[in-house]
Amino acid sequence: MEHISRHIRLTEEDVVLFDTFWTTKTLRKGEYLLRNGEVCRTDNYVISGTLKAFYINADSGDEEILYFAIDDWWATDIDSFRKQKPSIYNIQALERTELLQINFHAFQRMLEQMPKLERYFRIILEGYLGTLQRRLVFNNVYDAEYRYLDFVRTYPEMAAKIPQYLIASYLGISAEFLSRIRRKNNLH
Repeated sequence: MEHISRHIRLTEEDVVLFDTFWTTKTLRKGEYLLRNGEVCRTDNYVISGTLKAFYINADSGDEEILYFAIDDWWATDIDSFRKQKPSIYNIQALERTELLQINFHAFQRMLEQMPKLERYFRIILEGYLGTLQRRLVFNNVYDAEYRYLDFVRTYPEMAAKIPQYLIASYLGISAEFLSRIRRKNNLH
């Protein structure tokens, strides 16, 4: 609720109604929220924990990290959820993770009954789109060292809790190269 109240105003009645649409789920470390080929049936808000979204590169067999989701973030395959079609990637817990979930049909009913939430979800999607655009630009313009240092500055809580080899995958570099960048910048 606190996350929503940063963006829109809800009455006490709104809060009661809102809560009727959502359920909680706990994932154990290593458990999948979504697997490639499954339809994303829920939109997922991370109460606590850490998730990674990734796909497996068909040529190399390597995991390619798409994004991380930590406390107060969302973790969903938006395209699969919206179209109710199979996902092309996986979402997996890196640690015990508590989620708030809403299924597709409940989400549609919630927006019909609480139209002011359309604004909230538009704001969330705009933020997500901005992050994706920034990542595209950074990957095309800046070198790996700059991208890593920017990641550490922008997401210090992620940099502290996510294994470096996964951050390397997210940045599109090898774990060994990331180690050299960290040594060069005294970031041990």
